Amino acid sequence: MPITLTRRSAIFHVAGMISALAASKHASAQQEPPEPTKEKPATGPNRRRTSIHQEIKLPATPKHIFDVLLDAKQFATFTGLPAEIDPEAGGTFKTFGGLIEGRNVELVPGRRIVQAWRPASWDPGIYSVVHFELKASGAATLLTLDHTGFPEGLYDHLAFGWNTRYWEPLKKYLG
Repeated sequence: MPITLTRRSAIFHVAGMISALAASKHASAQQEPPEPTKEKPATGPNRRRTSIHQEIKLPATPKHIFDVLLDAKQFATFTGLPAEIDPEAGGTFKTFGGLIEGRNVELVPGRRIVQAWRPASWDPGIYSVVHFELKASGAATLLTLDHTGFPEGLYDHLAFGWNTRYWEPLKKYLG
């Protein structure tokens, strides 16, 4: 059943979930996480940007993409790194061997995933919001990513990461 929230209640909900996430730390039983990539501060026109908008066409149905992004085994297979994902609204996740962590804020099966999202290297309590919108486009899916609220200076690093850590491996996985 989809959860629908007003913008104000969603922000309040995310804040509460972030507090709960900070209180619930547990170690991964899988392999040692890889070293985090060095975040290089953005320069020039991107240094003040705190949001990313990307659109990618993927060769699978919206339901399949939704399932791959929320299933720990499939996520680990396409990224090549351990993942722990509770696929319920309010559930926590740790992906890329623990380098990325957060909580599922809103899930609409086959259509939308909204997450409180952060690299584990960020200062405690700092989260951004990641919004995946999935729409059928023939036999494929148009995935729209909106990543907002991250600290200034990280745009170039994060935009590059979405392409190299998510979209390229996901395209290969989906064949």
